[in-house]
Amino acid sequence: MAITAEQVDVWRTSRSETQRLEFKEAKSQFDNRKLYRYCVALANEGGGHLILGVEDKPPRKVVGTAAFRDPIEMASKLFQAIGFRVDIEEVMHPDGRVLVFVIPPRPKGTAYHHEGAYLMRSGEQLVPMSEDQLRRIFAEGQPSWLEEVALTNLSGQDVIQLLDTQTFFDLLKLPYPTNQEGVLARLVDEVLISPGDSGYSILNIGALLLAKSLKPFSTVSRKAARVIVYEGESKLKTTSDVTGDKGYAVGFAGLASYVMSQLPQNEVIQEAIRVEVKLVDEIVIRELLANALIHQDMALSGGSPMVEIYSNRVEISNPGEPIVPVERFIDGYQSRNERLADLMRRFGICEEKSSGIDRVIQSVEFHQLPAPDFLTGHQRTTAIIYGPRAFKDMTGSDRVRACYQHCVLQYVLRRSMSNQSLRERFGLPESNANKVSQVIAAAMEQNLIKSDAAAPNSKRYARYIPGWA
Repeated sequence: MAITAEQVDVWRTSRSETQRLEFKEAKSQFDNRKLYRYCVALANEGGGHLILGVEDKPPRKVVGTAAFRDPIEMASKLFQAIGFRVDIEEVMHPDGRVLVFVIPPRPKGTAYHHEGAYLMRSGEQLVPMSEDQLRRIFAEGQPSWLEEVALTNLSGQDVIQLLDTQTFFDLLKLPYPTNQEGVLARLVDEVLISPGDSGYSILNIGALLLAKSLKPFSTVSRKAARVIVYEGESKLKTTSDVTGDKGYAVGFAGLASYVMSQLPQNEVIQEAIRVEVKLVDEIVIRELLANALIHQDMALSGGSPMVEIYSNRVEISNPGEPIVPVERFIDGYQSRNERLADLMRRFGICEEKSSGIDRVIQSVEFHQLPAPDFLTGHQRTTAIIYGPRAFKDMTGSDRVRACYQHCVLQYVLRRSMSNQSLRERFGLPESNANKVSQVIAAAMEQNLIKSDAAAPNSKRYARYIPGWA
């Protein structure tokens, strides 16, 4: 079906360039090599449309393009350069000629590359895919690590001795079956164990969630969460180093409770009374622990989820680089391990649809703590939660990070950030409005936030939204 000018206008109304849409002005020409790279990147992200002759910033005015006057010839060059077919449609829009490149999704288990680079988009840049992402793509269609067998040739009694089935039914708020067959049937239905001619097999996901002890499961035991407590603000002296032994679901409450017990105390004034409170609120610890367990890359060996507790901060990390860019943790969601996430949600341990980080930011803002830091390194993702620090003691990057996170949270809540809302987030009086304006200006310079075009055109009533919105 031919693409019409009306369809182009529909795409132009999109609030932002999406995974499936990319706009380029290209008034006179467009570099062939850049075209090849964009086609590869879009195909790797599920396919989509590259549109030339339209401004890439709202309101996305049609400016027309003189590039690639012979679309048939260009389609042939594209195929020779990248190895897959891209259809090119020429649309005669009332405001000018538009070229639409219709890019198919990559085949399952395959990633496209150009000149050896497996490409994807990151904001307005094209970047190489990480090892993490490539490994996941190449493993598509194969059984995931969670579906592999941990132990086999087990009797029904063996299964019940190895797995905490009582807690399993308690977490699901179901009555415990009156016989062993009923217990095993439910575990089979949930695909946590599988029956066979020689008995039952416990799958990795069953062991990971329900094991009374992870030690008998050699494929799973290295995934146990580790909690390290340091003296002071560095790793120079370790006061304790404990590795968990229970499955994630049956041991989660105990893990969260242990972490909370190890947190340092801080003195704060509440209603003129000096009281001692924990460095970080429990809801923050629970949400970040659940995220670290659920979103780790199970295919990576030699690493496990970790909690590192310092005198002034807590760092919670997991193996694997994130699927969602760290700057979109608050509003974005994509589960690396969907079955694990689904079961943990049903157990009441986490929310599956993105509210976890929202709740972390809300709690941090309520207690007026420094903004959390989300970092990605080589095959590891880390969330850092800081203890209390006054606005005057925050660095410039601390303040800008808090501004951006507050802006995104307001956007998720269908609001716009203002100078007043950011002052309240920092716990500052109106007399500090100029200092907050400086923070907002710094965030805008870094393209983290921008003015809300729908707000009144007044400095006093200015509103702000995330830069990507």
